[in-house]
Amino acid sequence: MAVFSKSVDCGAAMGRVIAITNQKGGVGKTTTTINLGAALAEKQQYTLLLDADPQGALSIALGLPAYDLELTLYSILTDTRIPIAGVTHHVRPHLDVIPSNIDLAAAELQLVAMMGREFILRDALAPIRNNYHFVLIDCPPSLGLLTVNALVAADEILVPLQCEFLAMRGLDALIDVVARVQRRLNPKLRMLGIVPTMVNPRRIHARQVLDKVRTTYPNKLLDVAIKENVRFAEAPEQHRTILEIDKHGDGAEAYRALAEVIINAKLE
Repeated sequence: MAVFSKSVDCGAAMGRVIAITNQKGGVGKTTTTINLGAALAEKQQYTLLLDADPQGALSIALGLPAYDLELTLYSILTDTRIPIAGVTHHVRPHLDVIPSNIDLAAAELQLVAMMGREFILRDALAPIRNNYHFVLIDCPPSLGLLTVNALVAADEILVPLQCEFLAMRGLDALIDVVARVQRRLNPKLRMLGIVPTMVNPRRIHARQVLDKVRTTYPNKLLDVAIKENVRFAEAPEQHRTILEIDKHGDGAEAYRALAEVIINAKLE
């Protein structure tokens, strides 16, 4: 049973908010959010995972009864009187979650009529972001208002990219939206990087996709690749992370390496 999180002292530094986004579904956004968060928490980095996808997959994968919860991300987006700390669940040492469920799908319609609709998530996070070293936002597979809210609230974006041609094509649309958000809503937003997921290095196609990404987006492809691994599919069913079910496996080590990259990234 999850319990509400208590505030933690992370010192004077402001927590880094990272939107994990790609409008294509099935590229590993939720898997990356969960396991990167677990790897950061393992390194004693206080981390908040924010489930911004109405499917609630992140919440369910970590053992929260998402569809039975009265208070979720939907609550704080649509009612400013509800404190974000009251919606936060402590699920692991150094790791908290703000859950979501299908109710969040209605939030996108309700946000359209709200004043300052693009800034609601940013403003909701403001009172608690300094309680964490990192806030990771698992974005929905779309470029709608929920994703825009995440981009406005974020300092950085991390893009999981499945090594397939169709997944790569969607990058152009995402980069365009990010550029618009930078110009009009969040000039401090920056690209942290692109992380290849579901990589099978034996496939010529995967290598070709990675070469194309390196050429098209110089210096944006991170030097960490998440290889195909059946344990990633098994972990959510057990409500565990890859670090818990296969502690010393390739998948766990890859996310530990990614956590190190994130921690050591130099902010511009």
